[in-house]
Amino acid sequence: MSDRDTPLPLRLESFTQDESPPSDEVCLTYEQRTRSRLAVRLQSGREALILLPRGKVVRGGDCLRAHDGSVVRVVAAAEPLLEARVQDPTLLARAAYHLGNRHVAVEVRAHSLRIAHDPVLGALLAQLGLTPVGIEEPFEPESGAYGHGHAHVAGAHARPPLIHEYHSHE
Repeated sequence: MSDRDTPLPLRLESFTQDESPPSDEVCLTYEQRTRSRLAVRLQSGREALILLPRGKVVRGGDCLRAHDGSVVRVVAAAEPLLEARVQDPTLLARAAYHLGNRHVAVEVRAHSLRIAHDPVLGALLAQLGLTPVGIEEPFEPESGAYGHGHAHVAGAHARPPLIHEYHSHE
């Protein structure tokens, strides 16, 4: 088979609310679901390109429509997280405040917070009086106050997913 005969990757270019059943699935981490351009391999083994507008965060369960009309469901991949459970709503709010002040992506739950696994942030949570525990689960953090939440992660020594880049609050 020559390069000319190699099939082009499927292009996933829009979200769909269509009720038609998905023909395939793709499993992605949170960081991958924040990217507007990404080459992926679907569950079927077929290669695909995600080509979405910048600033969109794909959530687990979302369906993407391909250029050929097919539908692909996104599955949120399990990834290493820290979860801090607490019954005291004030302590939960304090921890969320301190994490948010560092622009860290946070999944807020009824009696817990989840963040990407990070020993420094785990120590911060412990200092605040919480007991962070390592877990392996899908990560669905808040999308940010202005609905444009996206991670900025690159390389082996990347910092945890952020809501947006650091900037001055003056």
